[in-house]
Amino acid sequence: MTQSFRIRLYQMDAVVGDFDANLQKIARAADQARADGISMLVVPELALTGYPPEDLLLRPALIDKLTAADLMLQEISRDLTLCVGAPSAAAAAISDWALGNNSARPASLLNSLLIYRNGEHILSYHKQSLPNYQVFDERRYFVAGTQSMVCDLDGLRVGLLVCEDVWVPDIVEATCRLGADLILVVNASPFAEGKFDERLDHLKHRASVNQVPIAYVNLVGGQDELIFDGGSLVVDRNGEIIAQATFFAEDRLDVVWDGQHLIGDRVEHTPSDDALLYQALVTGVRDYFSKTGFRKAVLGLSGGIDSALTLAVAVDALGADNVHAVMMPYLYTADISVTDAKRQAEILGCEFSIVPIEPMVREFMQTLAPFFDGHPVDTTEENLQSRCRGVLLMALSNKTGALVLTTGNKSEMAVGYATLYGDMAGGFAVLKDVWKTRVYDLARFVNRATEVIPERVIVRPPSAELAPGQEDSDSLPPYDRLDTMLSLYIESDVSPDEIIDAGFDPVEVKRMCRLVDINEYKRRQSAVGPRVTVRGFGRDRRYPIANRWSF
Repeated sequence: MTQSFRIRLYQMDAVVGDFDANLQKIARAADQARADGISMLVVPELALTGYPPEDLLLRPALIDKLTAADLMLQEISRDLTLCVGAPSAAAAAISDWALGNNSARPASLLNSLLIYRNGEHILSYHKQSLPNYQVFDERRYFVAGTQSMVCDLDGLRVGLLVCEDVWVPDIVEATCRLGADLILVVNASPFAEGKFDERLDHLKHRASVNQVPIAYVNLVGGQDELIFDGGSLVVDRNGEIIAQATFFAEDRLDVVWDGQHLIGDRVEHTPSDDALLYQALVTGVRDYFSKTGFRKAVLGLSGGIDSALTLAVAVDALGADNVHAVMMPYLYTADISVTDAKRQAEILGCEFSIVPIEPMVREFMQTLAPFFDGHPVDTTEENLQSRCRGVLLMALSNKTGALVLTTGNKSEMAVGYATLYGDMAGGFAVLKDVWKTRVYDLARFVNRATEVIPERVIVRPPSAELAPGQEDSDSLPPYDRLDTMLSLYIESDVSPDEIIDAGFDPVEVKRMCRLVDINEYKRRQSAVGPRVTVRGFGRDRRYPIANRWSF
């Protein structure tokens, strides 16, 4: 074989459902690869359709689209080996379609790595391990492949895997037994805090145990609540990193097979945990807007830390000219809250408005007075304030076309410390999966070089300012303790008794767990938001609203 075989991993951002744009992007990458003397171009899992395509895979027109795309990919692969992640239809499905059976079963689809060379489709590898946990639901759409496979490219034997396959030791070992010189893995692996280190440790272990280099190309970009961080990498047969791409941006990572070894010469810096999390949120906002057609955002800026962080993320994602911050003070809003909100908007250079809600709240209260007569003042009056703010923001959204960003964090959403049709009203919940303790970490990260969020916003005791002298600590335990309890209960499925045994107050634990359970109905109505922990309040949490499960 040729002693120098150049491989390019194209860390690609694919738009779900946009076959034409994704094919054009692959074609441009192929043109550049040919110009650069690349032998093989590799794009991520399901790069043709974007990931996850969900029930678009059930559409009757899918097989026609796949057939047309296959012909285009053959043309794109002239003078090149092209490896593309895409759905493929089993022979039975294609036969049914040819006979006019529009109800060809989706179970006939496979999650495949398609290999094209010099204008021909030469090989198809089908993913063997279909994940069906957390955010993954692949068995709804695909049947599993059953055969390990290598592709012989002029004597270079490339073992083929798709994402979850590399996490199954038996599949990796079976591929190596076929004589693979290297393993190629195409992936759509979503971001969560700590996920990159977990991936890296696993790849290092699999490579060293099997004494085979592994090239791992990952998807990048935001898709609804999922965020793909890229970070594509290559490890040698001893598990040492020889190449690593950047994070949260499209990138091209080149390595060379010299006849015996893979050689790489670029290893990008891995950012800090705070930097990765912040960039994940920015990517989630930016891509949700760009892929849904929204350009501008509007949000309530309260002078508190959650809205302050949300504003910083929005400006970094969309640009200051596309963000409108609205302060909506009431009788209980501290003067310093107005001052700090205005100051942050000035620092960031975004549009800022002050709209007092006292006249609206007063009108509501007068209208409702006959119905409230004889009832004590409670959270109803507090929620009216929040709902007036929600009405204002939604009206601005309807009139201007700006999408409302909600500002609540995961700690609040967990225990229902939020108002339906009030501060929960909006189109995208930026901090939905960010614990309050991490909100503070990220605020300090934002201020690492210069003050973006006024320091007083970070150090003040948190408050919804819905009642005189109100602080979050009146209703909730300190956030460091609360977040630990909630993380154990929500993300690790630890029972209340086990949390108590770990040293937490029994009354506090049982109250917090009960609040989590009874507020499922509220979270189900919340806006979609970026998933950044191992278990968010979205695709990977499916608890029934009406149930009688007890601790």
